[in-house]
Amino acid sequence: MGKAALIVIDMINTYDHADAELLLPSVTEVVPRVAALLERARSRDVPVIYVNDNFGEWRSHHGELLDKALSGPHAALVEPLAPDDHSLFVVKARHSVFFETPLTYLLSQQGIDHLVLCGQVTEQCILYSALDAHIRHFDVTVPKDAVAHIHADLAQAALRMMERNMGAHVCDGDDLWRS
Repeated sequence: MGKAALIVIDMINTYDHADAELLLPSVTEVVPRVAALLERARSRDVPVIYVNDNFGEWRSHHGELLDKALSGPHAALVEPLAPDDHSLFVVKARHSVFFETPLTYLLSQQGIDHLVLCGQVTEQCILYSALDAHIRHFDVTVPKDAVAHIHADLAQAALRMMERNMGAHVCDGDDLWRS
């Protein structure tokens, strides 16, 4: 296995969207697990790359997205996961972290060939990002306890598809970056 990066997907969020009420219970459950992954990755100098939806805010940048999320009613879900000064940040507009973003180039420049995908939503952005990573020949790991879902049954199916069809390593987050 080559050089890995932790990819944090769509966790900088105001939760002001149609599926938020269905998503929030799962997000609440995974935030501590994502925070633990962030801590372990950072302590081992594993690159952390946030790839986040811009929510149609075409003039915004990552700082504005973070400020808006931290000033919203669900700031407690964002604060433990906030980027640090070493984190990289890519803004996306669609489901896949790769769709019309500079992520492939960034990963190439960093020598990264193994992606650990965490965040939300398992049956949407995580699934599509895992597929796009697979077709780009990246190794993929998905810590199943660090991805949030809207529909549990679809999330379980998505995890099975990632593992079986895309060769993703699906594991518990505690299995990653342990001494």
